[in-house]
Amino acid sequence: MTISAPAPAFDIKSASLDLLALVLRSTDPAQLEPALQSRFSHLSANGQSEAFVLGLEALPSLEGVDLGSLLPLMGRHGIKVVALRHPDPAQAALASRYGLGFTTGGGRSSGPIQETAAATPVAPTQEPATSLIIDRPVRAGQQIYAKGGDLVILAVVSAGAEVIADGNIHVYGPLRGRALAGARGNTSARIFTQAMEAELVSVAGVYRTIEQALPDSIRHKPTQIYLENERLVMKALHE
Repeated sequence: MTISAPAPAFDIKSASLDLLALVLRSTDPAQLEPALQSRFSHLSANGQSEAFVLGLEALPSLEGVDLGSLLPLMGRHGIKVVALRHPDPAQAALASRYGLGFTTGGGRSSGPIQETAAATPVAPTQEPATSLIIDRPVRAGQQIYAKGGDLVILAVVSAGAEVIADGNIHVYGPLRGRALAGARGNTSARIFTQAMEAELVSVAGVYRTIEQALPDSIRHKPTQIYLENERLVMKALHE
């Protein structure tokens, strides 16, 4: 009789995960809740969630930070916090208390949404930048991410949709949803659209929500969005 070895209970395999960090500037619920609702309403409305590293390095002090209240607040808006980030290694105890991972990270935060800093140096070899081309409309609730290159969309980006690229974003149609270029910190990235009607635009983590009517010079017109002196600029393509 042949006795076979039992099947393993699990396997360990390599995985490549790209996580964004949500860098807190305030823990005041009166300020934080409406900001989360504005930015992540598409998640809560669709019962979805996204994983984030919670960056605490931009807070003036950690005194009074109540993760017991903050984590459920974020969870209600579809934000799944998987780890904390802070340059002080002693804060690992705080992360452990809530069952979270921890990283000291590195670099300077340039906006409310920023890439997760690598804990070890990246290998010197680089893959050539590529462009992801989408030739169909991006519907409400959809999210498209162009990793390591530009994103080119040959149709409309509907309200409630989200398009993200590590490089530039080109929308050859109306941009009505959210567009986040330079998602991994590329401050030279730009957003181009044939008809500016966006809900939110962001370059390298510096973002602006469009809650009021845009000026006539760019509303419904070809527009480019870029960073200048760490400020977001929206400018007509043809003046």
